[in-house]
Amino acid sequence: MDTYILNLLVIGILLLLVTLGSGWISSLPLSYAIIYLIVGIGLGPYGVKLIELRPNAEFLERLSEFVVLVSVFGCGLKMNRPLNLWSWSITARLIGFLMPITIFAIAAVGKLFLGMDWGTAILLGGILAPTDPVLASEVQLAHTEDHDEMRFGLTSEGGLNDALAFPFVYFGIHWLEDKNWQNWFKEWVAVDLLWAVAAGLVMGILVPKLVVWINQQLQRFRKVDELMEDFVALSTILLTYSLTEVVNGYGFLAVFVAGIVVQRSYHDPEKKKSQFEFTEQIEKLLEVGTILLLGTLLRFEPIFNYAPQGLLVAGLLLVVIRPLGVWFSTLGHPSRQGTRRLLGWFGIRGVGSLYYLTYAYGKGLEGSLGEQIGWIVYITIVISVFLHGVSATPLMNWYGKKVQRSESS
Repeated sequence: MDTYILNLLVIGILLLLVTLGSGWISSLPLSYAIIYLIVGIGLGPYGVKLIELRPNAEFLERLSEFVVLVSVFGCGLKMNRPLNLWSWSITARLIGFLMPITIFAIAAVGKLFLGMDWGTAILLGGILAPTDPVLASEVQLAHTEDHDEMRFGLTSEGGLNDALAFPFVYFGIHWLEDKNWQNWFKEWVAVDLLWAVAAGLVMGILVPKLVVWINQQLQRFRKVDELMEDFVALSTILLTYSLTEVVNGYGFLAVFVAGIVVQRSYHDPEKKKSQFEFTEQIEKLLEVGTILLLGTLLRFEPIFNYAPQGLLVAGLLLVVIRPLGVWFSTLGHPSRQGTRRLLGWFGIRGVGSLYYLTYAYGKGLEGSLGEQIGWIVYITIVISVFLHGVSATPLMNWYGKKVQRSESS
């Protein structure tokens, strides 16, 4: 039988099982990502060998890029707080303090223990810095009426640091091209740091406002087909991202801001709910394909060769750097008891890091250095998928009961 047909059969069975079994799965200490990863490994060379072709870096880059785009837009749609520093103080701390701490702590590990130079080590830090908005849905805001501080922090952090880690990735890429940083540092600050962030913010406001205005004006004359209306969200994502990239801004940042703008532009709660559900369904479908492919990419020999380095980076990142970084970043913040500990644990790594890795491959990361960074990233993602996937349900159940007790007392 044609292998392609068998692949479709297996994926169809997988989707049916996780859909019909979602009620049981959601109550178990088991995430969907773990299931997809295990099935991906089973479909690869160490299983039934249905998927033996290794997708190239460009395909993985584009797939993971689109998954992150949909996810950060969904994060923006969930943002339900006034746009002032006090309301977003937890986000400001996680982005302004925790993210740089994470990047430079990972870079220090790369420099001191893995023999990397500082530029390459910062590239590794930038790749592993983003917490994943795709795999972290269970610990993020469930809907726009959810006002929990811990969930808000994780959701806003996941939406923003997938964009704001980019300057550090570019720093590492420039270093790969020219180790004399004085030749390009000023350009990096002006273009990759200041201009790209500012352009992302501005385009994230202007483009969705224009799309919403056109939509509202046209609907005064003729209503859009209800079956097609949700595609406005998808068009907003694509237009915002592409136009921002045209002006050399950070498209991920613009799309996150666009989600916030769209959420505040429509007053009909049903329209907001519909767009949120539509983007969430696309995200979950794309997650299946991305994690399946990641499972098929895993190879025993390179994992064995790079296991000491991968375990060192993943262990320090997830168990030491993230928790201590959160503790330091949230000093003095009036958060609920248990919030800081869960923020410290749920630094989930996943599709965002996969995107940055494949992006760096396309910009000159290659050879033994590319192999080293690649397998460290793969190992870290796999460890995060299993550790956080197993712990999310029991920890969030514990946290939910704790919140209920504090609210009833």
